[in-house]
Amino acid sequence: MQNVKIVADSSSDILALDGIAFQSAPLKIITNEKEYVDNKDLDVKEMVDDLRHYKGRSSTSCPNPQDWLECFGDAENIFCVTITASLSGSYNAAVIAKKQYEEMHPGRRVHVFNSLSTGPEMCLIIEKMKELIEKGLTFDEVVSGIEAYMKKTGLLFILQSMKNLANNGRVSHAAASLAGLLGIRAIGRASDKGELEMLEKSRGEKKTLESVLDQLKKLGYSGGKLRIAHCFNDLFGENIKARILDKYSFADIKIYACRALCSFYAELGGLLIGFEKAEANG
Repeated sequence: MQNVKIVADSSSDILALDGIAFQSAPLKIITNEKEYVDNKDLDVKEMVDDLRHYKGRSSTSCPNPQDWLECFGDAENIFCVTITASLSGSYNAAVIAKKQYEEMHPGRRVHVFNSLSTGPEMCLIIEKMKELIEKGLTFDEVVSGIEAYMKKTGLLFILQSMKNLANNGRVSHAAASLAGLLGIRAIGRASDKGELEMLEKSRGEKKTLESVLDQLKKLGYSGGKLRIAHCFNDLFGENIKARILDKYSFADIKIYACRALCSFYAELGGLLIGFEKAEANG
């Protein structure tokens, strides 16, 4: 397979990949006062601080088909990954761009994956995609391999605030009002349909840590790859990593800071955990 490129919207938190062509299509966070473009030039900390003190409504905007076409560039074989279609129009826009691109360039191929997730679960999908491409698999083999892999990955989130989710209609304002109150954190997951599913509420960091470990086990994690994305809360991420390594010393765990879109939904102190379920490496 020649002239291959991976493209993802910026909810993947990835700006570049070593050894393979990659491009990020930026989403935008919009308020009545300012527009934040989720690219390498954005100061994410400044955005998070601004939004904490902002009282008005905020929203997000996805890449349009032309944005996706520009990201496709001149590649012959393109694998594209988007945030869950239940949270954004990014997937639908990418599908429109795929049809246009293949009509403009007969013989070239684009496959668009609806990740049914975001952030660190998308990271795992992209890592696996790069691995399969470097193994020399055909276009169709990569597609089928990723579709199978996506059934064996999951996303867990731990939020100290859900103000932005409530403002966007993703959760009720009543549910959002509890997060952060008296140290309460909301724990949830991306469902099999790519929707936000609340699992439990936990008070205090110690109890939250135990709940996170318990939920990971219930959701099928048994020591495979795990990626932790944090919104300026790396210490809690390190605590989670340490506890997991106590139980699964062979686990492959990486921690990184969220970019803008994931920071918008995770909010200050929030974490997103992408993980492989049992037999994901099989």
